[in-house]
Amino acid sequence: MEELVPITPVNFFQMSVPCYYLNTKAAFPRLNGRNMRKYLLPDTSALCHEEHFADVTMAWNEEGIECRVQVEKKFEQAFYPDVVRGDSVEVFIDTRDVKTSGYNTRFCHHFFFLPEAIEGHQAGEITHFRTEDTHELCDPSDIAVKTKIQKNEYVLQFFIPKGCLFGYDPEQFDRLGFSYRINRPYWESQHFSVVTEDYKLEEQPSLWSSMRLVK
Repeated sequence: MEELVPITPVNFFQMSVPCYYLNTKAAFPRLNGRNMRKYLLPDTSALCHEEHFADVTMAWNEEGIECRVQVEKKFEQAFYPDVVRGDSVEVFIDTRDVKTSGYNTRFCHHFFFLPEAIEGHQAGEITHFRTEDTHELCDPSDIAVKTKIQKNEYVLQFFIPKGCLFGYDPEQFDRLGFSYRINRPYWESQHFSVVTEDYKLEEQPSLWSSMRLVK
């Protein structure tokens, strides 16, 4: 008997979500409570059969991509390099939103972010390419990160500059492929469009959602 692949409701359609412009040249995250609602990404937890425990906002401008993740659970522990073992946020971006490729092209990116630095590592790119698509990964020091850890929740904000996003050109390409995975200890997680238990999220950009860059 052939092994059956589990299917969640999110697998039946391709998600397309607006990502709004944030008019700032700041080199540090600026999303805050006043304007956050406009940039809030939809909650897809029910479609992924998961518990919703984090709100994610996302914005763009010519200088790069900004996100704010508010985790409504107590920060417990972070790990590096095995970031999925503890509290962490992973973001997947395809600057050309290619839906015909079953592997990472040179336009694909896999970033990680930790609520606290582990041995000097708090953010970076860990994309895996095929040999012909390989290019140098971005310098972690180019990514702006700040966190606020409270008793029962934490907020993690980051700005990924265009220099870390190979092929990022909003004037010519007004869409991004995008997904995220928010990890918690004991293998608890929240996904946006692709569930890790069903697919290799890191290697299948054709399944990531489409973010329409709206100005």
